[in-house]
Amino acid sequence: MRVYKIPEASVMRLVVYSRLLGQLMAEGVDTVSSRDIARCAGVSSAQVRKDLAYFGAFGTRGVGYQVERLYDSLREILGQDKQRRIMIVGVGRLGWALACYPGFYNKGYTVKAAVDVNPMLIGKAAGPVVVADIKRMEELIAAQEIEMALITVPAAAAQEVADRLVAAGSRAILNFAPCVIRVPHGVQLRNVDLTVNMEMLSFNLLQNS
Repeated sequence: MRVYKIPEASVMRLVVYSRLLGQLMAEGVDTVSSRDIARCAGVSSAQVRKDLAYFGAFGTRGVGYQVERLYDSLREILGQDKQRRIMIVGVGRLGWALACYPGFYNKGYTVKAAVDVNPMLIGKAAGPVVVADIKRMEELIAAQEIEMALITVPAAAAQEVADRLVAAGSRAILNFAPCVIRVPHGVQLRNVDLTVNMEMLSFNLLQNS
């Protein structure tokens, strides 16, 4: 399925809806209304219906949505029904924790490689993989058919790592380094900076004090 011009905010909300539906399935809930989804997601029921309408008709008027069917549909839309192969670049504390994180596998992501510059880490097991020398990064991307890369190196090294990933064919990068990196058009880049979110919380606390 290929869909164009879907607002990024709507896609982000689909992720939230998917998580909620997964929880409802675990609780044995069979059907759910847009109002119930909206209340848990912190949006309006009209917004829920609009977000879902980008991808088709899923519910029945007066009945709501079948939880399992909608969950499966959202997994397909988000690509969670496929196994995505991940490389972690930088196996410090954060990289090590990500390599060992079991939640990836439940969502269709598999860590297939991890690389670092530290000789004390090279050769050690990190979750399902053995840490390799970063000199082998391009080789491993090809050999393991890596689709996504997670950058967890110090800020000073992040851009060089990103450049090497792009040159090796990586088209999806999740950057945890506390800096702005640049990638060419066509490469998907997301930045995760915990301090930015903490600063937003701090700002909101000030505004509401």
